[in-house]
Amino acid sequence: MKAVVITAPGEPEVLQIQERPTPSPEAHQVLVKVYAAGINRPDVAQRKGRYPAPAGAPSDIPGLEIAGVVEACGDAVSQWKTGDAICALLPGGGYAEYAVVDARHCLPLPHGWSFEEAASLPETVFTVWHNVFQRGQLKAGETLLVHGGSSGIGITAIQLAAALGARVFATAGSQEKCAACEVLGAERCINYKTEDFEEVLKEEGVDVILDMVGGEYIPKNLNLLKPDGRLVFINAMHGAKGEFNALQVMQKRLTITGSTLRPRDGDFKASLTADILKHVWPLLEDEKFKPILYKTFPLTEAAQAHTLMESSQHIGKIVLRVR
Repeated sequence: MKAVVITAPGEPEVLQIQERPTPSPEAHQVLVKVYAAGINRPDVAQRKGRYPAPAGAPSDIPGLEIAGVVEACGDAVSQWKTGDAICALLPGGGYAEYAVVDARHCLPLPHGWSFEEAASLPETVFTVWHNVFQRGQLKAGETLLVHGGSSGIGITAIQLAAALGARVFATAGSQEKCAACEVLGAERCINYKTEDFEEVLKEEGVDVILDMVGGEYIPKNLNLLKPDGRLVFINAMHGAKGEFNALQVMQKRLTITGSTLRPRDGDFKASLTADILKHVWPLLEDEKFKPILYKTFPLTEAAQAHTLMESSQHIGKIVLRVR
């Protein structure tokens, strides 16, 4: 099979097409004929040598989300059969013509969705559902602030929160991006290049903040949270360290939490998959959530896709078309 391989840590040009053996599924796995693969920032970090793949995942083939057709099933797999159209979360190896994945981490292709659209779902939906709704405990009627609202994670968080009855605010880096966030369900999106989100929202207050920025945002986030508010980290692009007032946390009874998805074990991801199938997939069927594809690249142009990802010019998801 053809696969995109990280030939050495470095810039996007280190991503090269190579021939690799087609993997064989173990007893609990399915072999997927990949039609499309989503691009995510962890892929960029892995390419740069900053985010190694977990044990058991391909160390030099990135890709955490795919859509395709089941080609073969392991002996212990009963929920899928050859020919089923699925999308899936995997710990690596998605930038390839074939990939193996734990059968419990697959979801049916949403009705009416293309493979490219479905490949934009798993990493972002799994991340948002766990962090915003499980860890952050966002409820209908509460207020969510999403930093990086026009990213793949951001557009997912905005749409899911709005569909489930929350009020949503967001931040983004241009008027075009802010407008897109508001179309998707944000009540107000603040351009962080021209406005201070803390000043804009200080009278409003928020219940949950999804933060992928960190750094100087940390004290601002804590200032904005209402009593019993929850701050959830999924990245720290502006730095992992920041000052905060412990007394403020105590007095307002704040919760500071966060997570990374990729290293979690298979049982956790299986439970998360089942929860998403129950709570999120009906929203897709009811068209309360729509895919936002910014650009699709052929597998041979993975380097160009990474260059676009790092430019942060996109609104929504970037996807590789494998077939």
